[in-house]
Amino acid sequence: MAFQIAILGAGDLGRRVAQLRALAGDAVTTLRRRPVAMPDGVLAVAGDLTHEDALKRLPAAPDWLVFCATPDARTEAAYRRLYVDGLARACAVLKPKNCLFVSSTAVYGQNAGEWVDESSPAVADTFNGRMLREAERQILMHAGNRVLRLSGITGPGRNMLVTKALLGEGIANAWTNRIHIEDAAGALSHLLDLPDPEPLWIASDDEPAPQLAVVNWIRAGHGLPVLPEFDAAPSGRRVANARLKASGWQPEFPSYRQSYAIAGV
Repeated sequence: MAFQIAILGAGDLGRRVAQLRALAGDAVTTLRRRPVAMPDGVLAVAGDLTHEDALKRLPAAPDWLVFCATPDARTEAAYRRLYVDGLARACAVLKPKNCLFVSSTAVYGQNAGEWVDESSPAVADTFNGRMLREAERQILMHAGNRVLRLSGITGPGRNMLVTKALLGEGIANAWTNRIHIEDAAGALSHLLDLPDPEPLWIASDDEPAPQLAVVNWIRAGHGLPVLPEFDAAPSGRRVANARLKASGWQPEFPSYRQSYAIAGV
């Protein structure tokens, strides 16, 4: 069955999801602030989703509203304007049959190496964690809606950790969790096709790792000496992906080795 899908926020992730769904035969319309070329079969609309006039240029009552926009500034006001107010406005104007909201594992506050999954309490007291949880609550009030919490996205153009590794500077004694951009898009597309699933999901790769382990793997690939181990155990948390894998999704990039190897690291 073909869907009519509106994707709000057609950056790297949204464009990839749009392409997957267009290839599956869906009617896909995207909205983003600035016009860019979209994959074949995707209708692109330029506009700001925080403005009602832009939203009215999208098809009304789509089968799915996929909300994967990112704020234009890393401030509490920007996060509220987009994730809380913008999301509510989009749902009110478009009246989608179902909504899939892209959230983040930043909603978790665990910081002592604990494993977290969909049943773990999400109590981060950072402003981004609080704003995302408020948006999640809006979505999960309605049966059939879904939330996908992504861990840190890797892939083309995301070289911050590689740069730190090569310089040997700014390395945190913390657990890291990641998902390649292609796997993130695949997870979103996968959830659109699942009949009557759980409302809350996590997407991450199979192997959380201390940042130092990732850094030393990158350094070894460049013939650089490894950095010494930290004296203390790493902080942070480890993110489990068991629910998503049990539903039939499998990552093409199951660990940091595959994620960074594709860039020639």
